[in-house]
Amino acid sequence: MKTAMQELIEWIENGTETSVYVIRDKAKKLLEKEKEQIIKAHTNAYLIGEDDINVEDANEASIKYYNQTYNQNK
Repeated sequence: MKTAMQELIEWIENGTETSVYVIRDKAKKLLEKEKEQIIKAHTNAYLIGEDDINVEDANEASIKYYNQTYNQNK
């Protein structure tokens, strides 16, 4: 699986787009995709071997982990 940065670099290298605004928007979309992937992976790992934790609680813990690790407030 490619990182958001790898996808962005390939997209820029393979395209003809030079507008900084279009590139910025693409970067934002890819970073949001990466955030979702991190949260999903953390949730799945959190649930391994756990019978007493539901998906919603694991997902909430994963969002908290993401925000703390990547210093996000959203």
